[in-house]
Amino acid sequence: QLQASGGGLVQVGGSLRLSCAASGSIPSINVMGWYRQTPGKESELVATATNGGNTNYADSVKGRFTISRDNAKSTVYLQMNNLKPEDTAVYYCNIKNRLVGLDGWGHGTQVTVSS
Repeated sequence: QLQASGGGLVQVGGSLRLSCAASGSIPSINVMGWYRQTPGKESELVATATNGGNTNYADSVKGRFTISRDNAKSTVYLQMNNLKPEDTAVYYCNIKNRLVGLDGWGHGTQVTVSS
């Protein structure tokens, strides 16, 4: 189970920090990440991080967003700086381990950037 928090309304150029804590039986090897979706569009990968610390970002957020993890707490964070109106979306956290068929999703959290 994934519990996300931290969304909200912010002005252009502002910052928000999203958190997502996983609970239950979680394999130590996994990829946690964030995706986002706006109405009428497909879900977009924002950033992912492996338990070993490897990260991956969408080009649109590179240099502005930072993903991090606390493996002891099974929690992933997304620090979002210099937010733009196009970052407005529902953000979903995800945890994956394809070897064991794990693909879990948290409830979405709304991020709205006003201009």
